[in-house]
Amino acid sequence: MSPSLDIDSLEQRLVAGDRAALARAITLVESRRADHQAAARALLSRLMPLTGKAERIGITGVPGAGKSTTIERFGCDLVEAGHKVAVLAVDPSSGRHGGSILGDKTRMEQLSVQRGAYIRPSPSGGALGGVARKTREAMLLCEAAGFDIVIVETVGVGQSETVVADMVDIFLAVLIPGGGDELQGIKKGLIELADLLVINKADADPQKAERSARDYRNALHILTPAHKDWTPPVLTASGLTGLGLDVLWQQIQRHREVMTANGARAARRADQDARWMWAMVRDRLEDAFKTAPAVAALAPDLETAVRQGELPASAAADRLLVAFGLKSPFRSDRNDQSDKKGSQAKT
Repeated sequence: MSPSLDIDSLEQRLVAGDRAALARAITLVESRRADHQAAARALLSRLMPLTGKAERIGITGVPGAGKSTTIERFGCDLVEAGHKVAVLAVDPSSGRHGGSILGDKTRMEQLSVQRGAYIRPSPSGGALGGVARKTREAMLLCEAAGFDIVIVETVGVGQSETVVADMVDIFLAVLIPGGGDELQGIKKGLIELADLLVINKADADPQKAERSARDYRNALHILTPAHKDWTPPVLTASGLTGLGLDVLWQQIQRHREVMTANGARAARRADQDARWMWAMVRDRLEDAFKTAPAVAALAPDLETAVRQGELPASAAADRLLVAFGLKSPFRSDRNDQSDKKGSQAKT
């Protein structure tokens, strides 16, 4: 079967809601093989008219906050209400061998067996913020397959979570009950990024959870909101019992209504698409650079020299860029002129 016919078949099956086709398509976009990347780009180009209709939700949180438990219960509630929910759960890649735990299907046993849900764990691959290299493409594929809610669960907390915020419509931070000192442990950048804060595990100690929510509301008052029409709500909830998750969904819907009415939602997506374009340019340039024969031949020895302190990193980078065919960024015009005069003298 020719590649074009294979793509035709894959497209038809994916649009029809075939889960195996969706899984195969996501594997295709995650592949680093040049032929797979070309096929993935062709597939995505065909499917673009079917994308963009889903609610894109990013969820992050401190370790132990119960993100997966909350997503599972929230997802089950949404499926029961008639929605189709896709969860792109990004697992941390090992810094030693590149492997990942990929345990979200294990942690979301109830949601994973729902007919209206699809869970795709994928390794972060060391990407900034714990976002898999091709999460955006996977999101588009899920939308084309008919999922009207796409949830991206990320690893950890930090300013690098801007990567997640740059691909979703609403960004949620799941936090644990506590107050005062806990606020010092949460980076200001995360609070500024979040469109909605959820104090989880409120069933264990409702009063403590409410005190924590009050502390966060007070903290938000001293920050400038990302948009004048939206002040991030702070909710208390329990992913274990489902307490407060109906209010969470109401707030997500309210955010969509407000931001659609004032044009901010469309503007946000347009900005995200533009940043995505440049991110893909950087991604492909890096791949082209690293796989260039001249660079690949020099890189191991230069990296060894840098590691052993025999060569400055800037000098090594200079040599690699020159090998790639770029003008050295560290050489002045005066040096360039000297090189030209020296070359002319030799001739």
